[in-house]
Amino acid sequence: MGRIDAMNLNALDLNLVRVFDALLRERSVTRAGEQIGLSQPAVSAALNRLRHLLNDQLFVRRGNDMVPTPRAESMAEPLRVALREIERVFQSGKDFDPAGLERTFTFMGADFFSMLLMPPFAARVAAVAPGVSFRFLDSARGDVSRLLQDDEIDAALERPLEVSDWISSAPLFHSPFSIIAARDNTTIRQAGIADGERLPIELFCELPHVLRSIDGSMSGSTDEALDKIGRKRRVSLALPHFQAVALAVANGNYLSAVPRQFAVWAAKTLPLVIFEPPLPIAVPEIRMYWHARHDDEPPHRWVRTQILEAVAALGFVESGAPEIAGA
Repeated sequence: MGRIDAMNLNALDLNLVRVFDALLRERSVTRAGEQIGLSQPAVSAALNRLRHLLNDQLFVRRGNDMVPTPRAESMAEPLRVALREIERVFQSGKDFDPAGLERTFTFMGADFFSMLLMPPFAARVAAVAPGVSFRFLDSARGDVSRLLQDDEIDAALERPLEVSDWISSAPLFHSPFSIIAARDNTTIRQAGIADGERLPIELFCELPHVLRSIDGSMSGSTDEALDKIGRKRRVSLALPHFQAVALAVANGNYLSAVPRQFAVWAAKTLPLVIFEPPLPIAVPEIRMYWHARHDDEPPHRWVRTQILEAVAALGFVESGAPEIAGA
């Protein structure tokens, strides 16, 4: 963090550290102020005090962003850890009341969650903690471990990940696959397959597929299952979001293997039909990941509990219980 002499340390208060941490997160004076409840002039004044105390620019403007100097980057993690410890000390001796909490939590995951989970979850939390806000970032934002380490996100809702021992996790639900197709898919209708039935493997491999892919790859767990029986499918379109996949299928001659919970939701708003897959596809266990330093932090622990309860209320746990989809 660098050496601060006795005179400078006497001039340093906790609000300056909070401003510094918010600027590191947001890279914007305006957004940093919004996060910690200060006006833009107050944040600018605090930054000027820090620059004077440390004899360093700390942040320099590049376009619309405030970019940290090497000195600021070297201070980031030690100060972040110190802030968390201070919060832990002051919170441990009193009861936590969500009604008085003012904080923005940031989650990351697929658009599956931003559509199905976040609206009812945010409404649920607003009823008891009106000062709490949420941001939801797309899975493509970056590496989960790094984002958790840097406190850029509070939690990630993801498929199983290989993570370090400093990352904690909890299971949310299993996510078996269903196959969606357009309600007026001519090939399926001519084959006489009723809604909800199992698609024949020949038809499954014959029709073009849409794949949800955040990195542009053209294969997934369905292809791994097909390889085991010596079959292949034709992925004609890879898209980064489940909603885009559903729209493409509803307006084309495609099939797509998507999480069952999403298939049921999408079929309520789009002209889609749901079928059973023609072969077993491994079922991922969706988990919530967070940095272990937040294990016992009351606000963080409380919001994690709210997520678990919201997922249960949506019926995801019951609908996703099987280990394998298909037979």
